[in-house]
Amino acid sequence: MLMPMELELKHVELRAGDQLKVQGRIMDEAQRFQIDLGCDEDDLALHFNPRFNDDVDGSVLVCNSKIAGSWGDEKREIQNPLQRGSTVKIILKLTGNMFEVEMPDGQELQFPNREGLDVITYVRVKGDFKLTSFRIY
Repeated sequence: MLMPMELELKHVELRAGDQLKVQGRIMDEAQRFQIDLGCDEDDLALHFNPRFNDDVDGSVLVCNSKIAGSWGDEKREIQNPLQRGSTVKIILKLTGNMFEVEMPDGQELQFPNREGLDVITYVRVKGDFKLTSFRIY
């Protein structure tokens, strides 16, 4: 049985135009996992959180931001192409005033850069996900 994992990187430098590619396997019994981009765990410009058993929407993609420890308004996308037990590649792009998240099926989510961060220095991948590849380019 796979155990939930956590990868936390500090002092990285992700700027507008850069991309982060995350590849791995979603666990068979996954409840959720998350990919966070920001300054630290209390200041997240993007909290990308696929959920597979949400109390409200079932299988849903949730995006949010956290400023000084306080969550903003969630953006919920009920068209979740991610499946438990599947191997996936997710590409996250910072375009300046927007984050773009490209899914394995080509679906793309957009989420505003609410804090207006020019540089992302903190990245975390956490949850019911086995990370196999992580690349910034």
